[in-house]
Amino acid sequence: MSGQGGQDAKFFQRGKIQEFRAELEAAESKDKKYTKRKTVLKKIVANITMGNDMSPLFTDVVQCLGIPLLEIKKMVYLFLVCYGRQKADQLHLVIPSFLQDCNDRNPLVRALAIRTMSYIPTPVVIEALTEQLRHCLKDRDPYVRKTAAICVAKLYAADPRKAEKGGFVEMLRDLLLDSNATVVANAVAALSEIGDRQDGVIFKLNLTVANKLLTALGESSEWGTIYILDSLLRYVPERHADAEMIAERVIAQLNHANSAVVLTAIKVLLYLMNYMENRRLMEYICKKMGPPLVTLLSSGPEVQYVALRNILLIIQRRPAVLKNDVKVFFCKYNDPIYVKLAKLEIMYRLAREENAREVLAELQEYASEVDVDFVRKAVRSIGRLAIKVQPAADACIQALLDLIDTKVSYVVQEAVIVIKDVFRRYPGKYEGIIPTLCQHLDLLDEPESKAAMIWIVGQFANRIDNADELMDDLTYTFLEEPTEVQLALLTAAVKLFIYKPHSDTTKALVHKVLKWTTEEVDNPDLRDRGFMYWRMLAINPAVAGEIVLAEKPAITTDADRMDRGALDQLLLHTGTLGSIYHKNPETFIRGATGKALTDSPALNPLSRQVLVPAARTNLPPTTINVPGPGPPEPSRTTAPTQDLLQTETPAAQNGAAAVNVTGTSSSQDSPEDVGEDDEAVPQAPSSSDPYAALDSAFGGYLADEPRPQNQDLLDMI
Repeated sequence: MSGQGGQDAKFFQRGKIQEFRAELEAAESKDKKYTKRKTVLKKIVANITMGNDMSPLFTDVVQCLGIPLLEIKKMVYLFLVCYGRQKADQLHLVIPSFLQDCNDRNPLVRALAIRTMSYIPTPVVIEALTEQLRHCLKDRDPYVRKTAAICVAKLYAADPRKAEKGGFVEMLRDLLLDSNATVVANAVAALSEIGDRQDGVIFKLNLTVANKLLTALGESSEWGTIYILDSLLRYVPERHADAEMIAERVIAQLNHANSAVVLTAIKVLLYLMNYMENRRLMEYICKKMGPPLVTLLSSGPEVQYVALRNILLIIQRRPAVLKNDVKVFFCKYNDPIYVKLAKLEIMYRLAREENAREVLAELQEYASEVDVDFVRKAVRSIGRLAIKVQPAADACIQALLDLIDTKVSYVVQEAVIVIKDVFRRYPGKYEGIIPTLCQHLDLLDEPESKAAMIWIVGQFANRIDNADELMDDLTYTFLEEPTEVQLALLTAAVKLFIYKPHSDTTKALVHKVLKWTTEEVDNPDLRDRGFMYWRMLAINPAVAGEIVLAEKPAITTDADRMDRGALDQLLLHTGTLGSIYHKNPETFIRGATGKALTDSPALNPLSRQVLVPAARTNLPPTTINVPGPGPPEPSRTTAPTQDLLQTETPAAQNGAAAVNVTGTSSSQDSPEDVGEDDEAVPQAPSSSDPYAALDSAFGGYLADEPRPQNQDLLDMI
């Protein structure tokens, strides 16, 4: 291949249109083996690759289509793909050659012709493509059939109505039962692409076809395996046994060498576990998912990062998957910073009483690194560890005090920020370290750390002897401080006054701060809070004390966890960009269709409570009936397992989904899932549309719409 590449390199030289045309004309006379024309076409293709416009040669190149040589046909078809849309008025010259090649004896030529036609979505080509595509979908050669399957998706993208009326969707459905695994994979890929369109048909599988697809996995390529596994998310198990049976057949794919196949298999297993009741099998699946995920961490940093972002989602939903593998996520000296930060977050998620000592020792090592962002995150993780694992709190606080003694500015600031949260998590336990914090006030120069220290001084002013002096120093630059710090100073000054109402220094301080806040500050939030405090103190200082010094709820780690319903939805996008951004694709990709768990008798109760319906917008209002040569579609009254491909519009599907979401639980509901986060969740609202009540939210604006002025008023003007 390298030798061929060296020979072809000479063609990559800028040429002139006239020279190429002259060479093609000269080659027609004495070129029995078509060597000269092949050489000229290679030069033309090379110039196209270099970005030069070769469209004026359209008629000259098209004349070479009649040459019965596959290599030349490939180059001519490549030329047509590049310039077919620009030369739409001349495409009628090519149609006879297209039709002739579609009936060629060579399957490679037939597939090449049908593929090229699908790349030129102009009316004249689509009209010629329709009949030929129907024949190619039933071609005796599997290579032609698998190429035609992808062409159906391209035809649907160009003209959905023609594809539906022509019965191509049903013919794709028939290809799902093909004897060739590559044809099956391509049919799945085409149907998935059509089903993901906002205006596409709903692509669903029944148990029979799902089993057929699983059989094809063994003979499929890596890409085909990914498409087939991904399509299993379109199968909704009606019984726990069905989900468990499919999961047992998918587990084998966890040993695949391709990381994309592994992540897709994990996605399918996580999806099916929502429909299982066999806890022993679920524990076994969680145990089997761990080693492949760990293996992904031995790949390059880019693959590592993708794996880490997916692992972060998985362990929030299924903590049992990697609960004993926290050491795997300890950072290496040569890891890129983005990998280190991702590992740090996972270490915190996996931390528990049994491994807290090891995790803390590792975090202390990271706090002495040279990378500032990494050190900040490590220090903050030590504080979060103290909040999460109560038995390790003492050791974490001692570690933070040791870090504060280093007097490194950014380390001290991060430590102060997390210690504030520790005070709220364990009230009355660690206030003895406040004097140590006060000694390092001069090192605080960032708004967040300054606000945290001010909160500590104000909250514990009754325990700090020189609190009024500290506050006086802190308020010296009040008007130059950011809003975050000003708000903290205002509240702390009021707390100080409530604690020490008879101190002249305190009275002068709170009066000064309130006066600045209400008279010299432009921020409305700050000014309003100042007026509120002033009036409370003027009317009834005792009540003001009860309000400002009210007992605050203890901080927990619940806020760190993603909402259960959103997590279930995100896990349906494992291995995609959505799992890296931790956002649903429809929020950052225009036209993307959302995914969500579908209600069924097998869905476990906790998942049903937080079920989030996937909304599809811009939908046609009526049902689309798709005629075609395939077997007739079952009616809506038949059992769901009989549906293979539902061709009703998504609007109808949404209606059905809304009913399922609000339906009652079945007696076959599975028990709680395996994982620490399986706890009672609040009942979801009865409406499936969270925005249903917004229609009347802006009704008041109707009164403000422009109207003609009263004539009497105009006369007065």
